[in-house]
Amino acid sequence: MEVHSGDYRARARRIIEETPEVREAVTAATRTFVEHRLEAFADLDEDALSHWAERVKSHALTHLADYLEEAEARLVERGAHVHWAESASDVHRILERIVRDNGVKKVVKAKSMLSEEVGLNPFLESCGVEVLETDLGEYIIQLFGEPPSHIVGPSIHRSLDDIRAIFHERLGTPRDASPERLAAAARELLRNAFLTAEMGISGGNFLVAETGSIALIENEGNIRLSTSVPRIHVALVGIEKVLPKWDDLSIFLQVTAKSATGQPVGCFVSIIQGPGGSAAGEPDGPEELHVVLVDNGRSRLLADPEVWEALRCVRCGACLNICPVYRQTGGHAYGYVYSGPIGAILAPGLVGLEETLPLPFASTHCGACKDVCPVRIPIPDLLHVWRKRAVERGLTSGVERSVLGLWASVVTRPALFGLAEKVAGLIPDQVVRHLPMLREWSAGRELPRATGRTFRELWDEGIE
Repeated sequence: MEVHSGDYRARARRIIEETPEVREAVTAATRTFVEHRLEAFADLDEDALSHWAERVKSHALTHLADYLEEAEARLVERGAHVHWAESASDVHRILERIVRDNGVKKVVKAKSMLSEEVGLNPFLESCGVEVLETDLGEYIIQLFGEPPSHIVGPSIHRSLDDIRAIFHERLGTPRDASPERLAAAARELLRNAFLTAEMGISGGNFLVAETGSIALIENEGNIRLSTSVPRIHVALVGIEKVLPKWDDLSIFLQVTAKSATGQPVGCFVSIIQGPGGSAAGEPDGPEELHVVLVDNGRSRLLADPEVWEALRCVRCGACLNICPVYRQTGGHAYGYVYSGPIGAILAPGLVGLEETLPLPFASTHCGACKDVCPVRIPIPDLLHVWRKRAVERGLTSGVERSVLGLWASVVTRPALFGLAEKVAGLIPDQVVRHLPMLREWSAGRELPRATGRTFRELWDEGIE
């Protein structure tokens, strides 16, 4: 996926000013997710679960090479083909070879953020392959020609009227079709695609090293059809998705679902360990299973001692749901496949800080994201690391550095700070609104004015 994070401020401003319905739709959806999450954890010791999940994921990441080799060995024993992809171009090369060798003309795709990350759909289409997203939300944004706006709910920024209009245009449904009628139209089209596609592509929520098992969580049943009906199944799995033991999986399946949508567990959980069909002596399943283990910047991020913990992410989207900044715009403003707080710390590590500024600054630093993370990623701390590096590398604006340097000089000198307090109260609002770094903040806000005596004056007078 091309990265357009440098346009974040302009994109965010345009969304807020020109499409206020996006903020309404995103805020309503994310608040619902948050409410359901609270209900799901109400009777559980969430703190104990998150500490346990943190330890398991951290252990897996610090022994990643060993567990990946173990997972590969178990998969190969069961007849799967395992490929290693260092970059997006490696993923493209592997898929192109599989497509060419098997005469693939149509692909059905399960929801996969990793496939978005490596720009898989445009690449396959450039190879003459028809690609159909089978998750309803992903199918909707495919019709609109958009990337996902949310890790779990890719089309939460779209209203029912938007979807009615695009379905009427592309599928011929009535302009006032009910949600059930729209879902039925998509189901009819996709069911035929499942039966005629030569290849199904999925991601992988988890990869269990001990058994070589790929676990997939869903609510619609489309993943199960995408991975079992076509003759070939390709699973794209980020190398950080590994879990050490089979016993670890059941807890992670539950914690992820509760954190993402507030469900006890996903409606469908598929466990894939090898190919099926006649070649494996089974009545169902694909004849070939290809597992592509994807790095694409993850090893570099893992080697960074200050920010490696971002790789514990299970892609539940809980940090997006709680984030007051994300709620204003949805995901498209971020210009990268992973948005919200997790995107602001993953993007610099996977793509590069220079290419993804100002994402680490797109945060109020309120800490709510850390509170809801099921694997205890210290997101505010990692945001601070990336901000600090941006300043040290001279990537922030010269005006910003000068203003903050002046502010630091003032607040560390008591006498000067006291004088500044008095002068600040005399500056007219019109002037304040045009000061550097305050123009955007003050737009649409009534500027606060201090009244009465300051704390310093009260302190000097000895008043408690």
